Amino acid sequence: MKKMVLKVQMHCQKCRTKALKIAAATHGVNEVAIQGAEKDELVVIGEEVDSVKLTCSLRKKLHNATILSIEEKKDEKKAEQNPSYFVHYPQHFIPEVLVQDPYQTTLCLIM
Repeated sequence: MKKMVLKVQMHCQKCRTKALKIAAATHGVNEVAIQGAEKDELVVIGEEVDSVKLTCSLRKKLHNATILSIEEKKDEKKAEQNPSYFVHYPQHFIPEVLVQDPYQTTLCLIM
């Protein structure tokens, strides 16, 4: 998981909600939060999040966004929950066979 901190120029509550909507709609984002003394830092946590695309879309709508930091975040809960083995149950294929009796005639013989 990646944790990104972006500095976004947000003057009012409308700008903050717009930034949160843009970040939440980005592919791979799990969590979004606002932090900082002036509430101008956007924290985005997720897997496979493209930081360049996210900052470009924020710049398009809010005109100012810069990347402050990107770091890998280890998820300890996830590592404990997932077992280290993989169980695979095979799928059985049962072929369908159509059997016809050559001696049985179902055709109309009167013509």
